[in-house]
Amino acid sequence: MLVRDAMSTVVLTIGPTHTLRQAAGLMAARRVGAAVVLDGDAEGPGILTERDILTSVGTGQDPDRETAGAHTTTEVVFAAPSWTLEEAAEAMSRGGFRHLVVLDEAGPVGIVSVRDIVRCWAPARRHRETLVG
Repeated sequence: MLVRDAMSTVVLTIGPTHTLRQAAGLMAARRVGAAVVLDGDAEGPGILTERDILTSVGTGQDPDRETAGAHTTTEVVFAAPSWTLEEAAEAMSRGGFRHLVVLDEAGPVGIVSVRDIVRCWAPARRHRETLVG
């Protein structure tokens, strides 16, 4: 199975000046765990995850004053829609993260998460166990 089959095509994009509270509200409304941060001054897109927001709030920072840009991961590993789920899982495992921004020639087209991969793999495993068992 390929990344394009598992990825969410709901790509929330925000700017670096969004506050963490604004970012969290947008992520919650769209039921996504990450936002792509587009900054015209940066070399490419970054990513802000729910964990980034949680870490900031957990250390006592004010989500109304902290900006997405201050908490964005800019050294992002990107996936292609044609990657296998195994390649995506390997990249996540190697990098220690749970989301991959999926890019094609036009830019971000999706996000694939660990949850997306598990959702695809779990039914296939149950099917194999039924055939063997």
